[in-house]
Amino acid sequence: MKLEQLDLFADGGRRMQMTESIELTVQSLQAYGSSHPHWAIAWSGGKDSSATLSLIVYLLDVGRIPRPQSLTVFYADTRQELLPLSIAAYQIMDDLAERGIAVEIVMAPLDKRFMVYILGRGVPPPNNNTLRWCTRQIKIDPMQEALSHRLAQLDGNVLMITGVRQGESAIRDRRIEMSCGKDGAECGQGWYQQVLPEAKGLRGRIATLAPLLHWRVCHVWEWLKHWAPQAEFGDWSTVGIADAYGGDEAEEINARTGCTGCSLTDKDMALDNLLAQSQWAYLAPLKQIRPLWRELREPQHRLRKPGLERLKNGTIAKNPQRMGPLTFEARLMALDRILAIQCACNAAALSQGRPVIDLINAEEEARIRELVAAGTWPDGWEGDEPLATILLDVVYQNGAVQPLLFGAEA
Repeated sequence: MKLEQLDLFADGGRRMQMTESIELTVQSLQAYGSSHPHWAIAWSGGKDSSATLSLIVYLLDVGRIPRPQSLTVFYADTRQELLPLSIAAYQIMDDLAERGIAVEIVMAPLDKRFMVYILGRGVPPPNNNTLRWCTRQIKIDPMQEALSHRLAQLDGNVLMITGVRQGESAIRDRRIEMSCGKDGAECGQGWYQQVLPEAKGLRGRIATLAPLLHWRVCHVWEWLKHWAPQAEFGDWSTVGIADAYGGDEAEEINARTGCTGCSLTDKDMALDNLLAQSQWAYLAPLKQIRPLWRELREPQHRLRKPGLERLKNGTIAKNPQRMGPLTFEARLMALDRILAIQCACNAAALSQGRPVIDLINAEEEARIRELVAAGTWPDGWEGDEPLATILLDVVYQNGAVQPLLFGAEA
């Protein structure tokens, strides 16, 4: 059957209207949904994935799209979300539970959670250059593991639905490929792609679809703030998500969010936008987290490889004398500061009748202290390496050594 498609560039580049964006999403799900008996939705709690989730469930409720044999929602709980986003996510989970929709909370194992990995194991905070480990470890890997486990329980293939969205700029630039699919998908029907997982014999059993790929950002805000909360469209608890991005100003500032105190950004705009709203101003101590991560990357808090290093595969490391893990003193100092920030926020929260935060819970704190007490170091480090502030003869990868001019130590 040939699918009727909307022309993204009709009427001299006229902007797509909300109803047209929804119609393209419906066509996308009608085209590919019925060929997959099981659906899964990857949900981060952010604006795009929350709009995708709430819209799809609404369309299922009113019979606009085919209902799969099973629908599983995977919520990626990184333990680093801004507080209003976390609150909204759990409210939406309540909405889903009322509809009988299964939600699986996906979280990294205890030792690989963000705070435990840094403060317990001693791995430095992530950066954008050589050590961006956070997204993979606390979100992607746990999500893939959960999906693999779910696939092993099911017969038939699965359509994994994501909130990937390229939006208006791609449309204006006439980049029609942004809504073209792979593996035989029709243009304009959403980004459909077959995925071939290597693990656990799951090859060929899963495909992905991004049914909101073509949505403009203003349509996302319109859906979350005005459409989805209405009973007619599902009575969703999505207004709090807009609050997390900057409230009524979110669309104008093209707001984005990240983790609380994200160490990968030059400016913590997400937190700044949040603190500008009177109801969240009590979280101001959170502004101290990002400077702490930057401080922990400094040499006085870390060890350094003293010379050439032979890796497990027998090759020589490309970066001899690189800085490495955090000292035990640095880890405990940082733990005390994070707990003090948490305490300050929660004291203000209790005095104002506002929600409390949970940066490090009791289980995580106990594990951090246990790992430090056990003398735990990251793989490839023994703990007997010199402090990174100690001046050493320079060793190059080819084995050449350049002695210190004066043999001084810092």
